[in-house]
Amino acid sequence: MTFDVRRASLADAQALPAIEHSAAQLFRLDPPLAWLADAEVPDAGQHLLAIEQAYVWVAEHSGGQLTGFVRAVDIDQHLHIEELSVSQAFQGQGIGRALVAAVIEQARAMQLNSVTLTTFRDLPWNAPFYQRMGFVELANVKAERHLRDALQAEIVCGFPPERRCAMRLRLI
Repeated sequence: MTFDVRRASLADAQALPAIEHSAAQLFRLDPPLAWLADAEVPDAGQHLLAIEQAYVWVAEHSGGQLTGFVRAVDIDQHLHIEELSVSQAFQGQGIGRALVAAVIEQARAMQLNSVTLTTFRDLPWNAPFYQRMGFVELANVKAERHLRDALQAEIVCGFPPERRCAMRLRLI
C-alpha cells in the first residue's frame, strides 16, 4: 500500500471524525479502556477549526482515501501532538510513524526545542511506539505547564492517571 502525508485541507475535516472513531476501536483490546472506543470524538467543525488554527497532517491512500491524521499545536517552543489516529484497517503499515515524522520535521523547520505528547505508558501502540521514534517519558512534568495541564484534563475526562505519561523528543 502506498500513501502520502500532506498538510490537511479544509475539505479533509469531514473525514477526520470517522478516522478517529475507527482508530479508537483498538482500545477494546484493553477492557478497562474499552469505553474509549465509544467515546465522543471531535466533530467535523472542530476539526475544521483545528486545520485553520493548528498543524494538521493527513495520510492519503493512493486511491484518495484518507487513512490517518495527526494534530499538533505550537506551545512555548514545543510542537505538542494532541491527537494521532490511523483508521483500524490501515494500522501497522507505517502511517502513524510517517505522520509523527511530519510533526518532527515541522518542529525542526520552526527551530523549536522539542515535540511533546501525552499517552498511555503501557499500551504497545502508545508509549512503546513513541519510544521507538526517540521520545522519552518525562518523570517530572511540573516545569512543563502544557504537559501538566494536558494530563490533568485527561484525568478529568476519566483517563486513569497511573497509566498516563508525558513524553518528549528533544530537537535542540
